[in-house]
Order: sequence, then C-alpha cells, then structure tokens
Amino acid sequence: MREQWRGRFSRELRRLRVGWRPAVFWSLRITTAAVASYVAATMIFPDTQPLLAPLTAMLVVQVTPVSLLASGLDRVVAVVAGVALAVGFAAVAPLEWWSLGALIFVSITVGQALRLRSNLIEVAISGMLVLGVGALGAEAAASQRIAETLVGAAVGIAANLLFPPRIPTSDAGREIEGLADAVSDLLRRSADALEQLAGEPDEVAPAAAAWLDDARVITHHDVPRVGAALLRAEQGRRLNVRAVATPDLGPGLRHGLESLEHTALAVRSMYRTLADTTAGRPGWLADDSAEDLLLGLAQTFRELAAAVDAFGELVRLEAAPLGQVRTADFAALREAMAGLPEARARLEELGTVAADPALRELQASVLSTVKRVERELDLAQRVRRQLQLQGPVRPRPAPLRPRPPIAPESSPDAETVRMPRLPADGDRDDPDAGTP
Repeated sequence: MREQWRGRFSRELRRLRVGWRPAVFWSLRITTAAVASYVAATMIFPDTQPLLAPLTAMLVVQVTPVSLLASGLDRVVAVVAGVALAVGFAAVAPLEWWSLGALIFVSITVGQALRLRSNLIEVAISGMLVLGVGALGAEAAASQRIAETLVGAAVGIAANLLFPPRIPTSDAGREIEGLADAVSDLLRRSADALEQLAGEPDEVAPAAAAWLDDARVITHHDVPRVGAALLRAEQGRRLNVRAVATPDLGPGLRHGLESLEHTALAVRSMYRTLADTTAGRPGWLADDSAEDLLLGLAQTFRELAAAVDAFGELVRLEAAPLGQVRTADFAALREAMAGLPEARARLEELGTVAADPALRELQASVLSTVKRVERELDLAQRVRRQLQLQGPVRPRPAPLRPRPPIAPESSPDAETVRMPRLPADGDRDDPDAGTP
C-alpha cells in the first residue's frame, strides 16, 4: 500500500511539474474572455450588471473548436426558448410554486424536443430568471437576456479564434500511461501476494477475488475515462490552427488505448479463472508442487507488469511535447517484452504435465493472457495498426492531358539486359519456372 501511494504521489507531482504552464494559460483564456464579454455587455447596457454575458463566454470558450459553433448556437436557442416560455407564463400567471414547476417541466420538455444536449438545462434557467422579473418587466428582461447571451457567445467564439486552445495530446498520453500503470501495479501487487501466500494455499482464493474486483474497476471506470480524454485530444485538433504545424499523434494514442484495453480485459479474465480455480481448495492446491506453481505464476505476473509498464511509458513519450522529455525508448519495451517468451515456454511445459482439470484451465487462461499481451504490445503490430487508423491515402488524380514520356539519359545501366531467374531446387519440375 505504501508503494502504491508513493507511485501515485510521484505521478501527480510529475503531472503538476509538466502541466502547470498549460493550466495557467487555460485559466488566463477563460478569465480574459469573461472580462471582455462583461465590458462589451456593459457598453451596450450601461446601467445594468450583465453577468449573463461572462457566464456564457466562460461556457463557450471551454469547448473544442470543432464544437464551438454548435455549442454557441445551442446556447442561444436554449435562451430564446426559455425566455419565450417565461414571457408566456408571466403574461397569464404570477410567480407561484405551481407556475414555477410547470415552467420547469415545459422548459425541459422543449429542450429535449430541440435536442440541446448539454445546454438543455439552460432553457429552464432562462425561464426561471425571466419569470422572476414579473409580468410587467418580462419583455424587457427577455430582450436583455437574449442580447447578453449573444454578446457572451460572440466573445467566446472570438477568444477561441484569436487564442486557440492547446491540443491536449500530452494529457491523453499521460492518461494512457496512467491506465498502463494501473494494470501493471495490479499485476505486481498480485505477484508479491502470491509469493507470500505460496505456503498458505487457502488464502489464495479471497486474494484472487479481490484482484478480480480491482481488474473490474480498471475495465469499467479507468478505460472509459481514458477514452474520453483521448476523444478530447482528437477533437482538439479539428479547426485548430495550432494543429497545422504539429504531427497528428492520434493514431498512436488510439492504438495505445486499444492495446491496453485488450490487455486489461485479458488480465481480468485471467483473474476470473484464478478465482474460480482456487475457490473451495481444489486438488491442485493440495499437491506438494502448488508452492512452486504459485511462485511461477508470480514471476509471470511480474513479466507481464514490466511489459505493460514499458508500453505505457512509450506511448506517453511519443505524445509528449518536444523539449520536455527524452525521446521514446523502443529498446526498453523490447527488453521488457523479452521475458514473455520464457513465461510462455514455462506455461506450455506446465500444460504437458498438468493432470488436474482446474490446473489445466488456469494454465490455459494465463497462457492466453501472455499471448494476448505479446500480440497487443508488439512494435510491428503497433506500426501496422497506426497505418490503418490513419486511413487510406488518396491517390492523385490523373492529368487530363498526359505528358509525353521523357527519354532516360544514357548510362552504363541502360545497356544492361535483365537475366532470367534461375529455377530453385523445388521449381525444377515446373516447366515454366525459368520464365522471367
């Protein structure tokens, strides 16, 4: 537990040391947009305090450039719908508990019909604020509220265009490394526990159940959270002028998340099998060789943890900004992956001598996990998958008028005649084997 908290503290300290400048810039962008919208709205409405304008600007400036126009339009539509409903309610009914409840119900229903997504609640908020003014000032409050919303949305859009947000690629890389750390920490903790419980086979079953619960937390909560961070990074490149001079690291990050997600699912399945095969003290745990087997499983878990940890660090280094960290170390991943073939050989040998059905089931599950990790974290597979995620390359269209062929310059190679291929030993029976 102490090592786990120490590792988490070191990761948070590293995150603060690396990301303090983007955080300050982010706060400065939001503050500048809010103050500018308030000043602009005050110039339009001199005798008021138009706080709705900075509120709208703060909400609009947080979105990514690709959803900027949609978010500002949805917010304006939500405000217009809310104040229109409030004007109608204020004209026929005073502000009472029943009128307030009816307005909120109708506003939320209208927002759902308009598909306003995250701005749906803005319809009810606008209606409540305007309804509080009363029937006499409802029309004036409605027009001013719409104007303040337009000013805030316009300033927020201008702030994103003049000061575009940074591309959160490095944040997604750190999140992916955090997912790898979660998987590797679970494997290391279970390896240490197996070494301690090797002499007490009865205690393995409850420990395996606890490891299975931790694996479920990783696949059910950590993976979707990292996926959301990666989605924000991918959307942050669209319509962002900062993305023009920066390489697209989205395919590498996407492959990293896919590989770690598949690895986490395989590890969870392995712990599921370990919990099932150790519950009720099966026959293989009562054998004298159970202690050696548990120690072998601990060694396999450590080798898996080393590979996952090195892969997560590789993904983070590839996505980190230039000049902040060292370049990606592919040799570290190859060295960490070198222990997996040995683990696979040990497990295959165990499958030939295992007699207990539960032990054979455990051996097959752990062996499948090792093979899955080898396949998911392979560097060659990573390159192929990135090329697939980049999409097909569009061929250049053929010119309308073909150019005349240009005669090659005379050189010694121009007089060389291509010799026919000599048949191999296995091709001598083929009569067409020597045809070039």
